[in-house]
Amino acid sequence: MSQPAKTSPRASSASDAPEGTAGSRAAAQRLKMRRELAAAAMELFATKGYEATTVDEIAAAAGVARRTFFRHFRSKEEAIFPDHDDTLIRAEAVLDVAPAHEHPLDTVCRGIKEVMKMYAASPAVSVERYRLTREVPALREREIASVARYERLFTRYLLAHFDETDHHDGNDDPLLAEVAASAVVTAHNHVLRRWLRAGGQGDVEAQLDHAFAIVRKTFGSGIGAGRSQAGTAAPRTSVRTEGEVLVAVARTDAPLDEVMRTIEEALKNK
Repeated sequence: MSQPAKTSPRASSASDAPEGTAGSRAAAQRLKMRRELAAAAMELFATKGYEATTVDEIAAAAGVARRTFFRHFRSKEEAIFPDHDDTLIRAEAVLDVAPAHEHPLDTVCRGIKEVMKMYAASPAVSVERYRLTREVPALREREIASVARYERLFTRYLLAHFDETDHHDGNDDPLLAEVAASAVVTAHNHVLRRWLRAGGQGDVEAQLDHAFAIVRKTFGSGIGAGRSQAGTAAPRTSVRTEGEVLVAVARTDAPLDEVMRTIEEALKNK
């Protein structure tokens, strides 16, 4: 039996790496290249202007060939948003592994935090990108398209907890799901814009938590169903009457505002 050929330590580590590790390394290298192209594009847009900058110039500034640019981006306006594809994947992963007992709106809020982390990781870059998107309509349109992808993801997730075909009087769940998803995205965008206009200063995560609390308070009771392990809806708060006594039963993870709303509704209906 022939002996395996000797390889350099570098070659050996690459070939022997588990498939998952190799895939992660490739993804990291891809993201690094995308960010370098984005940095080059933003610098040229700022100095030469968006319209005067060409793809060839962006590629040259990044030290790569034109074809390399087009392996990563379809157009120059797409180049200043290098992280959106990967962020969308991370947000979707949050939804995929959500705990069975978690309120679906809480899950969506956690998912969209992945988007905020993307911006907060490089405040100076995010502030400059925000300035460019305000000045260049093509970049603004690209940003709007990116936001729409997140909204579709979260809407699909919330709708998955209801029967979309079950439209009848008194059942507003499908409507609430779509409105709540839009509200989560809007809350995120509001906080993000305020943070960017402040130059990327301040505790943006705390501001986002506050905004999400408002969304949760407004829409949480309508979409108020946790999930059982089997994936069916399971209320976290229930109320029953025993004579003149109102008995409320709540899960330990049920938010206080949800418990109070359930009790208030029960009292109104007595």
